[in-house]
Amino acid sequence: MSFNKIILVGNLGKDPELRYTPQGVAVASFSMATNEKKKDATGERVDVTTWFKITLWRQIAENAAKYLTKGSAVYIEGRLGVEEWTDRDNNNRYSLSVQATDMQFIGSRSDGDRNEYDQRPAAEQSSFPATTGPAEPPPTAIANASDDDIPF
Repeated sequence: MSFNKIILVGNLGKDPELRYTPQGVAVASFSMATNEKKKDATGERVDVTTWFKITLWRQIAENAAKYLTKGSAVYIEGRLGVEEWTDRDNNNRYSLSVQATDMQFIGSRSDGDRNEYDQRPAAEQSSFPATTGPAEPPPTAIANASDDDIPF
């Protein structure tokens, strides 16, 4: 048995780039940095930054492109990968990549940034809601379903 899952909390290094596959599936990508403080060999505290390439798909990708900008704080879950490539000087280089399966916005927006996504007063906004999974059907759709409409 094997398992590959990573959880990151960090900040975007650039605005998300949204594109679509020929089949119309949304794909967003951006760089993300995590920071931690460590002591170096002399005992001095230094900041260590680790960069990741994040890829999001479908509705999560569209939400990221719509609401995130460079510097935004975000929570990401996904599968970690290592990309190997050769630079101009023929040196082998490596990048950490994450195929995200879950994303949550962290922090709050200013009043000027409020839109149809969250119309609550700014005082009530502590963070964006989670953006994962399919949208729930409206309650009337469930209430009007007959036994023949249930797939199991």
